[in-house]
Amino acid sequence: MLTIISVLLNLIDVLSVILPILLAVAFMTIIERKQLAAHQRRVGPNTVGYYGVLQPFADALKLILKETVIPSQSNKVLFYLAPVSTLVFSLLGWGIIPFGQGLALSDFSLGILYTFALSSLGVYGVLLAGWSANSKYAFLGSLRSTAAMISYELILSSAILIIILLTGSLNLTTIIESQQAVWFIIPLLPVFIFYFIAILAETSRTPFDLQEAESELVAGFFTEHSSVPFVFFFLGEYSSIVLFSCLTAILFLGGYNLPELFVNDSLLNIQAIILGLKTCIFCFFFVWFRATLPRLRYDQLIDLCWLNLLPVAVAFIILVPSILVAFDISPY
Repeated sequence: MLTIISVLLNLIDVLSVILPILLAVAFMTIIERKQLAAHQRRVGPNTVGYYGVLQPFADALKLILKETVIPSQSNKVLFYLAPVSTLVFSLLGWGIIPFGQGLALSDFSLGILYTFALSSLGVYGVLLAGWSANSKYAFLGSLRSTAAMISYELILSSAILIIILLTGSLNLTTIIESQQAVWFIIPLLPVFIFYFIAILAETSRTPFDLQEAESELVAGFFTEHSSVPFVFFFLGEYSSIVLFSCLTAILFLGGYNLPELFVNDSLLNIQAIILGLKTCIFCFFFVWFRATLPRLRYDQLIDLCWLNLLPVAVAFIILVPSILVAFDISPY
């Protein structure tokens, strides 16, 4: 009986995180459409619900009611497994996010390593989607996406490695507490810049969305997916955007904490709101860059990673620990 109760309590804990995240992902789509409309001097969605806020639910209903078309020559198991794995891996990342002091599903001591593992596994959903559909457009999109994601994972991991060297920990809560005096975005601004470029590429956002370039590839690796499988890809992409925005707020803006100058006891009750506001800042940046920047050619995308960003990342991996040792402030 106690085992059943503990399982139910754990399930309630998980649902209390997953359901708000899915709602946040739904509203991220309407925020993106309204923000793009503002950038392009048009109205945007404004009919379904007050100010168009119910548009995501109308879109979801439309997609769910569509017919699921499966290519006759496709591998049907992998065809369905690809979108499910994409969504599941993007949602699993929320298991270690600290929303406040003691407010995390799991305060995992190797949280950063866990994030790296999920980020690497996310490649398989994209690759399987293109391969299983038996379509040259989908397969070309999946190959492009896989090459870009693997390349920019090097930049992403290099930026996070620098933060690990500064804090001496792989735990996200420890990283947040290490920023009480100053947020890492101030001393590590160049690192933040190439880190943010890397997460734009990891989440397949403009100007790095070659694998989904509508004008060239119809829809990229999910060309043959429709109805619910397409919804899973859509939710997985936007869940990754919100997740990486939250991780960026934790790694560079102190997470749920404010600098010591502004800290008082009353702020302890709104730590999750503070983290949410910081996350919204980076969600805004994702949409802002999509509305502003033109798409790169594929060779430019790869050259930017290997010839420009990677040497800078390696230089900072050597520079930061050298400064820590020289001034005898290393956490180790």
